[in-house]
Amino acid sequence: MTKVLTIIILSLFSLTTYGQTKMRSIDELVNSTDSGWSLVKEWIDSAKNKVEILPVDTSKAKDALYKTQVNTRSPMGAVVYMTGGLLVDNGWIRILGSGSDKLRRSLPEWNKGKGFKDFGQPAPYLLIADDAMGGFFILNGGGLGSDLGKVYYLAPDNLEYEPLDLTYTDFLNFCFNNNLDEFYKDYRWTNWKRDLAKLNSDQVFNFFPYLWTEQGKDINKASKKEVPIEEHYRLTLEFRKKLGFDMQK
Repeated sequence: MTKVLTIIILSLFSLTTYGQTKMRSIDELVNSTDSGWSLVKEWIDSAKNKVEILPVDTSKAKDALYKTQVNTRSPMGAVVYMTGGLLVDNGWIRILGSGSDKLRRSLPEWNKGKGFKDFGQPAPYLLIADDAMGGFFILNGGGLGSDLGKVYYLAPDNLEYEPLDLTYTDFLNFCFNNNLDEFYKDYRWTNWKRDLAKLNSDQVFNFFPYLWTEQGKDINKASKKEVPIEEHYRLTLEFRKKLGFDMQK
């Protein structure tokens, strides 16, 4: 596990620095003899929560891995290269890979214009996953705090970047094995499974009153509608700005 953590941190560090160096080729990034996928696949096979591996398109996977610049020895590189993404708990959590019909966003394309302006530039953070209620899981590349390589949760109920003290590897195990009903205990409304089944994985539920307001604390009393996740992300940042939060950008 220490070896994997070291690989993750070094890979993430490369994301914050490769803007000053030549981007590595796909051949340099694909490690066929020591891939992290075998480990990730073991975790999925033994997971307590339902995990759906979305089919991968080889050309899209190569493109996504090249743009992400993470070696496949790392779990992140393996997920990007070997999957179109992962859907956890029937799609409640969506972990980004190289994109597929069910989850069209690839990790690098989703982060372009957010964590960085263009491929090959420094990435102070990476959006690695999100959930159906509009929360975002973000890997810190140095832009969110001193805990490089740790995951934060941009929570829709308070608009805060909450440190989870998890590496990317820890985050995968959290998704696969943690009691998600407990983690989301105040935000799984009556009939949420029925509603989730109708939701596109590139959409989220937008609630009104907003969950971060006093009136929105009871999610069962809030109205909701499906909105594109891009729209929700931009709206979240706008509310943070209007409410005086320090922008981590």
